[in-house]
Amino acid sequence: MQPSTDFDLICLGSGPAGQKAAIQAAKAGFRAAIIEREPLVGGSCLLSGTIPSKALREQAVRYRRMRGSATSLAVELRGDAPLSALLQGVDAVIAAQDRYLQAQLARNHVELVRGKGVLLDANRVEVQRLDGTRRVLQSPRIILATGSRPRHVDTIDVDHEHVLDSDSILSLPYLPRTLIVLGSGVIACEYASIFAALGCVVTLVDKAAEPLGFLDPALRAGFLRAFLSMGGSYRAGEEVVAARFDGFSQVEVQFKGGEVLKSDIVFAAFGRVANLDGIGLDRLKLNINARGHVRVDERFETNIAGIYAAGDAIGPPALACAAADQGRRAALAAFGLPPPLLTSLVPTGVYTIPEIACVGLSQTEAVAKKIDVIIGRADFSEVARAHIVGESEGFLALVCERLSGRVLGVQVIGEGATELVHLGQAAIAAAATADFFVEQIFNFPTMSEAYRIAAFDVMKQRTGVQPAQLQLARAVG
Repeated sequence: MQPSTDFDLICLGSGPAGQKAAIQAAKAGFRAAIIEREPLVGGSCLLSGTIPSKALREQAVRYRRMRGSATSLAVELRGDAPLSALLQGVDAVIAAQDRYLQAQLARNHVELVRGKGVLLDANRVEVQRLDGTRRVLQSPRIILATGSRPRHVDTIDVDHEHVLDSDSILSLPYLPRTLIVLGSGVIACEYASIFAALGCVVTLVDKAAEPLGFLDPALRAGFLRAFLSMGGSYRAGEEVVAARFDGFSQVEVQFKGGEVLKSDIVFAAFGRVANLDGIGLDRLKLNINARGHVRVDERFETNIAGIYAAGDAIGPPALACAAADQGRRAALAAFGLPPPLLTSLVPTGVYTIPEIACVGLSQTEAVAKKIDVIIGRADFSEVARAHIVGESEGFLALVCERLSGRVLGVQVIGEGATELVHLGQAAIAAAATADFFVEQIFNFPTMSEAYRIAAFDVMKQRTGVQPAQLQLARAVG
């Protein structure tokens, strides 16, 4: 074993949280190291999650548009179409991101240490390399940025061939004809809509009355309507007690009531759990909550002085953008440096087909807080650009305070939602009112025009708006 090496900060994991934490420390003049056991930098976000799944989604959207716009051409995928053909180019994207991230770490003098990191105590981490050698790193500050892995349940036999999870779903050799998706959360709905758009017969199964239950009713309804229109089906209020390959060609899914459904493939999407096993936490009395996430305070410090955690290791919102921000804040806190102003404006992006995005207060949250709000809505059927690109389904909604007209939240469903939401995010941060969007000039035709349409809707509904103002709004709108 090599002698220990001292650092000012050690990060376990090179995903968004670990990257940003180490780089923040390095920019502040401290010596930082990242320990990563995978061959590429970036964590599951890059290797098996965000990047490859969104690449497949992009192909599914293109295929759906081609089928919808083709008049004299027959556009169909073969029944035995290899999934690798639809993921063509994703390896190049992943490799490019790996090169960029490694160059960024090198440019900031962050040492990348390959191997599995195991905590020896609160200040020392042993790195176990593939060749069997070991190295000990020492630091008074350690950040757990270990990411997450698919959650499994005992009754579902995930064999990664016939019953898959979110780490193995993209290893399918061919597109299945039929697919049963267990779950109704973000990952379940993203893949269910992607495979439905590619022509698979998809059945989404869950106990919940509707999928994506954390969203406002209008967004949930919009997703479900689009999913059903692509031939998908949703089995609500169902409890699955077993899912097993029949040994021949089908997977049998058994419901609690005794009914059995069969499909080519089953995708078990029960969310994700923190990657905390095997990293030496048994040596420390680290506070872990009932869901298996590390408990941290507002500074992202655990109950053990000098040990911090960020990203999926601490649970929701489990978004790459949030993890990056948490990692940066954790590093600043670890060195006693002032953090940036805290913001609650973390945008949520759901990459279903169609996309869904929201930021700020939802209508449900506003009602719960007893805030009198107006919902200004722009249906994409009113937006010329939406018709041009063949995506006229969906809407953008502004959640505005009735008295002041101030924008409190934005909700979007439709293609481009995860991009559109950021304009609303900026408006909320600037305490802008809906009138701000009325007064601006938008390029034509653009999807961003939806903000102006929604703002006019708010103006018409607000009490105290003078008739002359409404007439002017109608004249220019």
